[in-house]
Amino acid sequence: MQTRTLEVSLDARSYPIVIGNGILDDSKLIAAHLTGDRVVVVTNDTIAPLFLERLESSLRKARVNVLAIKLPDGEQYKTWQTLNSIFDAMLAARCDRTTTIIALGGGVIGDVAGFAAATYQRGIAYIQIPTTLLAQVDSSVGGKTAINHPLGKNMIGAFYQPRLVIADIATLATLPERELAAGLAEVIKYGAIMDAEFFVWLEDNMDRLVAREPEALAQAVEVSCRCKAQIVAADEREAGTRAVLNFGHTFGHAIETGLGYGEWLHGEAVAAGMLLAARLSARQGEISNEDVSRLQTLLDRAGLPTKAPAFGAKRYLELMGHDKKVHKGRLRLVLLRAIGEAYLSADFSAPELTRVLQDIPGDD
Repeated sequence: MQTRTLEVSLDARSYPIVIGNGILDDSKLIAAHLTGDRVVVVTNDTIAPLFLERLESSLRKARVNVLAIKLPDGEQYKTWQTLNSIFDAMLAARCDRTTTIIALGGGVIGDVAGFAAATYQRGIAYIQIPTTLLAQVDSSVGGKTAINHPLGKNMIGAFYQPRLVIADIATLATLPERELAAGLAEVIKYGAIMDAEFFVWLEDNMDRLVAREPEALAQAVEVSCRCKAQIVAADEREAGTRAVLNFGHTFGHAIETGLGYGEWLHGEAVAAGMLLAARLSARQGEISNEDVSRLQTLLDRAGLPTKAPAFGAKRYLELMGHDKKVHKGRLRLVLLRAIGEAYLSADFSAPELTRVLQDIPGDD
């Protein structure tokens, strides 16, 4: 497979996204983006047995000293306590400002390690090596770092860009099916919000993606990253257009918080949330019921849940009220004008939103 390189264009903070097969072993690629000869690899108990030794071997070839920090695996560990354990290990090892943090893992590792990099000694360099599809196409790109709070997901964090993102398609071979599907939710999102042709490509190639064909996965990662890089370059700190990347997320974060972090994977909650947002868009006459069905069919084929938990409208609205897109007390949602065109609105019909939430079927 030919290695593909994209760039997130942010002037002095610009950085490459390198997509390939087996590039985790490319010591020169990594070494070129280090700020010194010391690296802290932040990973978890699941990923470490799979890839840590390979990465450490690659770094040793570049004559780099490595400190590995292994965290417990799961969204429920995206907390102050986990973040502080990283600081404890780095301070005990006397890590200084020339140290580079490498985030080796999925979205939780990327968010926590990135936040550690943003705040340790007021900011040090870090590199993202995402090992899940969701992280490769979404959370590793764009510089959002955060931990969760009991009242809301990703409420405490910073915008802090990495120096490099390495998306090694080979790491996706070890993903559990549920994790792969969770990543496909974010891939589908890009087609839904800004690339109708890509949405059609996904309809034509979903079976290849589910079967993990490397070329299909590389194509999906490349297009998704290109979409995100374009939006991040235009709106780094989510002052406007970047908010469309949160299609389905306001509903999805409510699902994650309401069920308890870790009960549903992030991508699963986003999938159900996208369908709720699409239904609201259809109720307002902006997309057709056929478009809603196309989205639901694609999510189904990816192995994703399309039935949201039945919390009741009142509980959903309470949870959604903690969303970061709430502005001056007004809830804002990302909705669709068409497949491939999304927008942020505070002017949606509140009664129609309530009806969408009330129409979520309960368990039989």
